[in-house]
Amino acid sequence: MGAHEHLGRRRFVVGAGTALLGGGAVSGAEAAVVDGPLPEFHPALKDALTFPLAWGRSPVRDFRAWRRAARATVEEHLLVERQDSTPYAPEFGDRSPGDGFTRESVTVSLTRYERVRGVLLTPHGRGPFPAVLLLHDHGARFDIGKEKLVRPWYDETRLASARTWADKYFSGRFVGDELARRGYVVLSLDALGWGDRGPLAYEQQQALASTFYNLGSSLAGLMAREDERAAAFLAGLDRVDARRVAAVGFSMGAYRAWQTAALSDHIAAAASVCWMTGLKEMMVPGNNTLRGQSAYYMLHPGLARHLDIPDVASIAAPRPMLFFHGGLDPLFPAEGVRVAYDKLRAVWRARNAEERIRVKTWPELGHVFTDQMQDEVFSWLDDVL
Repeated sequence: MGAHEHLGRRRFVVGAGTALLGGGAVSGAEAAVVDGPLPEFHPALKDALTFPLAWGRSPVRDFRAWRRAARATVEEHLLVERQDSTPYAPEFGDRSPGDGFTRESVTVSLTRYERVRGVLLTPHGRGPFPAVLLLHDHGARFDIGKEKLVRPWYDETRLASARTWADKYFSGRFVGDELARRGYVVLSLDALGWGDRGPLAYEQQQALASTFYNLGSSLAGLMAREDERAAAFLAGLDRVDARRVAAVGFSMGAYRAWQTAALSDHIAAAASVCWMTGLKEMMVPGNNTLRGQSAYYMLHPGLARHLDIPDVASIAAPRPMLFFHGGLDPLFPAEGVRVAYDKLRAVWRARNAEERIRVKTWPELGHVFTDQMQDEVFSWLDDVL
C-alpha cells in the first residue's frame, strides 16, 4: 500500500471539505460532521448568509417600506397564518387579592386550535393602566411556565417549583407581581409545552417540532403568532391604556419579547434580558443551539437567508427597546452580542432615535435576571411608557 493510501478518515474528510470550499468536488467523499453536530462544511454555509434584506443592505431605502417588506418576510417564514378573525372569547375566574393588585385567571383563544389559560394581574385604583405582556423562559423546566414569573396562588405544588425558579434566576422575586405592585397590568400565558399546556419532556421537543413541520406548520411560528395575539388581547382590555403596552421577557422570553415587538404594532416598547446575538456568531462549536431540542422554539426555517437575528428585532425601530446581557452568560458568545448590539444601534441611529435603544452588558453576571437588573428595567419602563 502506497503512502497516499494511508490517509486517515479525518485527513481525507478535511481534504474533501477544503476542495468543496474551493469550489471543487471530491468523488466518493464521505459525509462528515465535526465538533459534534456541525457539518464539516459549515463555514461555507455561514459564508452564504449575507442577510440581503437587512436595513442598510436592502435596496429598499424608505424605512417604512423596508419595515413592511421585512415583517412580511418574517411572517411568511412563520408557516402559521394570522389568526385575527378568531374571537378571543375570554373567560375570567380564580380571583385572589395581591399586594396592591388583584390576581385572576383568564382563558382565551389565541388561535383557532385551542384555548389557553393564563394569569392577569390588575393594580388597585382607576385605570386605564400601562401594561406588560410578560413572556416566560424555556430553561428546560416544563412543569411551570407563567408561574415562573407570576406567583401561582392557585397551586401549592407549582408554587414550590416557582419559588425554586425565582430563587435561581430572579433573586427570589416574582417579576409579574413586582410589576403589578408598581402599577402595571400584567398578562402571562403558557407557551405550548409548559404549565397547563404540558409538561413536555425535554427529549420530546425535537419530535414535536418535526410533527409541526410534517403538518406544514411550525412550533416556533405558533409561539410567535400566539404572542402576537396575546399582545392585541392585552391592548384591547378596558383596564389597559392601549398606547402603553410593553413586552418583557428573560431568556427565551426575551427572544419572544423582541420578536413580538417586531410583529405587533400593539407593543410600544420591549425589554429583553439575555437573548440577543448575531446568528453566525452563535453557531459555533459547543453552543447550546447546536443541540437542537429547545432551539426549535426559536427556529423559522429559511429566514436566515434574508435576515439576521438583530435585523428581525430592528423591525420594531424606532420604538423604545432595551437589551441586557450577562458577560458570563455561556449561551451567547460575547462576539455575537457585540455584533448584534452594533447592528441594532445602527438602525436606531439611522432613524434619529438612538436614545430610544438601550443595550448593556453586565460583566459580572451570567444567564440571570437579578433584582438589580429588574429595577433598571422597571425604571426604564416608567420612563418610556
